[in-house]
This record gives sequence, C-alpha cells and structure tokens, in this order.
Amino acid sequence: MPKFDIVVIGGGNAGFGVSAVAHEAGKSIAFIEERDFGGTCPNRGCTPKKVLVAAAHSMHEISLAKTHGISVGTPKLDWAKLIERKDDMIGFIPGAMKGVAEKRGTVFEGRAKFVGPNTVEVNGKRIEGENIVIATGSKPRALPIPGAELMITSDEVMSESELPKEVVFIGGGVIAMEFSHVYAHAGSKVTILEAAPQLLPRIDADAVAAIRGQSEHLGIDVKTDVRVHEIHEENGRLTVLYTHDGKTQQIEADRVVNGAGRVANVDGLDLAAANVAHDGIKIDVDEYLRSTSNPAIWVAGDALVQSPQLSPIATHEGRVVGHNIVNGAEKTPDYLASPSAVYTVPALSTVGLTEQEARDQGINVRVSVNDMTGWFSSKSYGEPVAWAKVLIDADSDKVVGAHLVGHHGEDLIHIFAMAIRFGITASELKDMPMAFPTFASDSKNLF
Repeated sequence: MPKFDIVVIGGGNAGFGVSAVAHEAGKSIAFIEERDFGGTCPNRGCTPKKVLVAAAHSMHEISLAKTHGISVGTPKLDWAKLIERKDDMIGFIPGAMKGVAEKRGTVFEGRAKFVGPNTVEVNGKRIEGENIVIATGSKPRALPIPGAELMITSDEVMSESELPKEVVFIGGGVIAMEFSHVYAHAGSKVTILEAAPQLLPRIDADAVAAIRGQSEHLGIDVKTDVRVHEIHEENGRLTVLYTHDGKTQQIEADRVVNGAGRVANVDGLDLAAANVAHDGIKIDVDEYLRSTSNPAIWVAGDALVQSPQLSPIATHEGRVVGHNIVNGAEKTPDYLASPSAVYTVPALSTVGLTEQEARDQGINVRVSVNDMTGWFSSKSYGEPVAWAKVLIDADSDKVVGAHLVGHHGEDLIHIFAMAIRFGITASELKDMPMAFPTFASDSKNLF
C-alpha cells in the first residue's frame, strides 16, 4: 500500500492550495480526483459562467446604444456559438491542472472513500496518508420535490447548445439569479420560484430589492414565498405545480433548473470509516480546519459549510490547511473581508456585514444609501440601476459593510474590502485622490 505525507481528496482550488504549501515544504502528496482537475470553478462554475455573463453584458450594452446616439439593428445571440466559445476557452484547463498536480505529487483518478482513519480506497487501490485533506467541493442541493429528476443543473445550462424558450428556476439563489439574467438577455422567458420571502437570503435586503427590480425590468417573473409541489412532463414540456399567495398555480417550460444552491459533496466518502464526526453534510472541525474526532483529517473549500462557497476562500482555506500540516496547527482562516459578487447584469457586489448583522452586533452603525442613477458617471453610461449602501461604525469611522448594485460594483467592492481589512476609515477614503471622473472617484461620495 503506497503511503504519503498528505492525501488530498479533490483536485480543485482547495486541494491545490494545500499542495502549493506542502510541495514547497517537500512533502509527498497524493491527489485523488473523480472528475476534472481544477474542480467546479474553472470547469463548470465561475470561469465558464463569466463567458456567458460577458455575452449578456454585450446584449445589455447594445440595448443602451440609442442612449449614446448609436443606431443598431435588432441583435440576436447565437446560443450554440456562445457555448462553443465557452468550451474553446476552458477546454485546456483539466489537462493543465492535472499537469500541475503531477508535478507536485502522484495522481489517482476515481472516487475515493475511507476504509480506515488514515486510509482511503480508490478504484480498489488503498492509499495511506499521514494527513488526509477532504477538499471534495460541493454539488447541487437536492430538492425533495416529486419530479425533481426532471430538473437540470448549472452544468447543463452551460453545456446545452439549444437555447430554451421558457425556463423556470426552482430557488432564487446565486445560480438562479446569474443564469436568469443570461437567459433573459438571450431572449428566453424566465420565471424564478423562491421558497423564502427574499431572493438571495444571505445578502442585504435592500441590495436584493434593487437587483430584483432590475430583474423584473428585464422581464424575469420573480415569485417569492412559493411552495413547489411537483414537476411533471407531458409531450416534451415540463409543468411546475406550485402555491403562491394562497393560490395553487402551474407554469409550463422547456427547462426547469435547480437554483437552490449547493451543498458539501461529502456523502459518498464513508466518513464513519475514518471516525470523522459529522451530521451527514457538515463535518465537525476545529478552528484550524482539522476534524474534531480524527486529527489526521482536515477539511477545506466547499466541503466546509460554515464558510462562503467562493473560489478565493477555498484557495485560502487550502493554504491554511497546508500551513498547519507542515508547521503544526497554528493558523486559522481569515474571513474578515471577503468580497463577493452575484454576476447579474449589472452585478450585485457585497463585503462585510449587512445592516441587520451590524445592528444585531450592537454596532452604532451609520447607514449611507445612495441611488446613483442620476450621477454623472451613471448617466454617461446610461446605467439603468446604480445603487449603494455603505455601513460605517459611527464610533470609529471604520467601514463595516458595503453593498453595491451596478456602477462597476464588482470592481469597486475591493476598495471597501481593503478598507475593512486594513482599518482604513471613511474619512481617509474620502481624502484619497482618485482619477476623475470615474466610478472609483464616485465611491468617495458614498459616506
């Protein structure tokens, strides 16, 4: 049985974060990957998604042409060519990432499962590791709805070459919001059915209201507080039966998409065989990301459930685990200022606390809300929505949260992230010279 200093289960961002540190320290590493090296983000998630989002942005810009005195014909997005372009742009990734893994260690391809506290099995072959890292990522959340097997996931959204005419999303999470905007700009009729009272329930309510308004302006039919009863197929069409506002209704579509988010991909590992404490999905870990019941086991990336499911976070957690394996458990992950964006058109970007979270923590919060559609920068580009909420601790003058919709917020959010991380005050940001007129210089007026 081959033995390694570290066995990494999963060839995504978290696993490569671990291996970057461990390889530099001279540790022997085994990689186990059951699908594509690189994991979800570069192959089936954030990277290919942005190719589709970029096309939606182009359609959005064309729709604003008249504002700038430009006459254009009626645009039409060729969906099959867009999918082909996406495939061309990412096709090299699995091979390239596998090559990196092979330089850092020994590669095993297949599904891993535990057969002991320090041993895993893949394709009938047993591998022993002094340390084993669970970096298996996430998978779509299963929905307990009759007919759920008729739904597609984001994988199919990014791989099917035919554009559906009518699409229903079950769930109003990040995946649903992003792809609903892509579909809408491509010409599809889109409906979102969300069980909770709010779309994107973890994001500031006012920011969500702003992007919901733009979504509805695009023609997306958004329904919240919905209970979906079943999905059935007849004559090649899908029908969703649901209750909304106390009335049972139904809607037909070509495709129904699972937009209910993702969960840790750990259920096939046989965690019990390794004495790993868990509740079926959540693995119990200490502050160093080590299993509380088996000190040889570590967890990083989307396989954790207590941290945001973001690619940079997965890399960060992987590097923390790598450091702790090499140097002893001494480092903890830092989530202080982790910016994120929902890539709708325009994007919703956020960092730090929501207003409710700030008040719940007893912060003497000063809230600055701005509708920037009338500002020069927004009017110059004809932005249909430009909105911001910035939260300041009134006692310290430090930024504690920022939430932006439009106005290049997916880039501007990093100004606020740096302010939170490094303790830059609102007054100091206002005093900083910035190129003018720019969206960045506008950020000085948000306090």
